[in-house]
Amino acid sequence: MNPDSSPAAFTRPEAALLALRPTVAAAQPTDGPASTVGEFLHASLRPVLKLQNNLLLAVVADFVLDHHMLLAKASPTDQQRQLAELLGRNTKLRYTVIGLITGCFTDEEYAFYRQHRAELNRRLLELAQRRVLDQAAAVVTLATAVAAS
Repeated sequence: MNPDSSPAAFTRPEAALLALRPTVAAAQPTDGPASTVGEFLHASLRPVLKLQNNLLLAVVADFVLDHHMLLAKASPTDQQRQLAELLGRNTKLRYTVIGLITGCFTDEEYAFYRQHRAELNRRLLELAQRRVLDQAAAVVTLATAVAAS
């Protein structure tokens, strides 16, 4: 049997996952696991969303292209409205965003997430939508660049 195929070889690199995360001004460092949804929001969700920001925008841009949305020709107000609609109604995109974020959780964070899944999904999607809407121009640029290639 290959020594690298033991169960211990497949453990997630918890410290490496945490080290990848950027610091977020509002996040208060904690010594232990988050005990409330609010603490989890600041200690885990916000840093992971910041870490995954570019990928989040790219995923949304791909969905814009898949749905043949003409964001580049729309006014900024219409761009915001169309993106909000896409993020609010497209179940596949919503689950993709959730997976994009939860995939960066440590085992301990994921266990907490599972206990509070409904509330955390709601908050996660609100934060992701705010990030995308605040960077609508970047989404349009990405979608235009991919369409042109």
